[in-house]
Amino acid sequence: MKTFKGKSIYNPSGKAGEYSYWACNFYVGCSNGCTYCYCKKGVLAKQMGQDQPQLKKCFKDENHALEVFEKELQSNLPELKKHGLFFTFTSDPFLKETEYLTTKAMSICANNKVPVKILTKRADFFNTSDWGIHLLDKTHGFSKYTSIAFGFTLTGRDNLESNASTNAKRIEAMMKLHDAGFKTFASIEPVIDFESSLQMICATYGFCDLYKVGLMSGKKYDKDEANFFVRNLIYDFTADCEFGNYPINKEQKFYFKDSLLKQAGISRSELPANCVNRDYDIFNN
Repeated sequence: MKTFKGKSIYNPSGKAGEYSYWACNFYVGCSNGCTYCYCKKGVLAKQMGQDQPQLKKCFKDENHALEVFEKELQSNLPELKKHGLFFTFTSDPFLKETEYLTTKAMSICANNKVPVKILTKRADFFNTSDWGIHLLDKTHGFSKYTSIAFGFTLTGRDNLESNASTNAKRIEAMMKLHDAGFKTFASIEPVIDFESSLQMICATYGFCDLYKVGLMSGKKYDKDEANFFVRNLIYDFTADCEFGNYPINKEQKFYFKDSLLKQAGISRSELPANCVNRDYDIFNN
């Protein structure tokens, strides 16, 4: 597949490329205040690490951003229909400042039958916007559109995410969306510590369709702990969880990022069938 790099839509590379073949970024910067944010580190920190979201400089205004988005979407429509579009790597798509463009772009995707995958640390959009308030009402808006997956980053460490919705609120939002018929996924990334990450998986088991698990960039982990964490999840972790009224699903899907498997000393070929690859289609599997 030929690499595309537009102003709004592009093919991510490196570790981001493990997450999605196609992504959209309208903004850089974020007000969630996460101390571990990769955008605040390294050579790109000045460009992407602002504490408030800013529209990318290549856009004149929000209307121009949408015009560019629709043009780029149309020029890549067959591939986007196949792989879906991810929002977003350089901000949070549901901040007060960013959700307008996000929801407008979601509507354009819906009209063109492009699946959408959203990753956020916000749960307040249920109460702060008209579209969010009606989101769970099957007679309104996006509830008619089945190819949308809502993902929540879950670290279990509210103290490191000072301005984001609490992990508990994100989990509550995930449950509501799943019960309303939407696909849901959890980004267990970065793993701050294995215990907190396991607690987040336990707390969402039964209403999360896919777990994507990855480590903190640049951090070294104990190989034995990483190995035990992965093997415990795929073979025996049910003994450590309380699942409420949800049945244990032996087909629960996990995607372990390459960096985690490397530090755990596990080959992807060793993993059982419920451990999916990068190209897993959450909508049709």
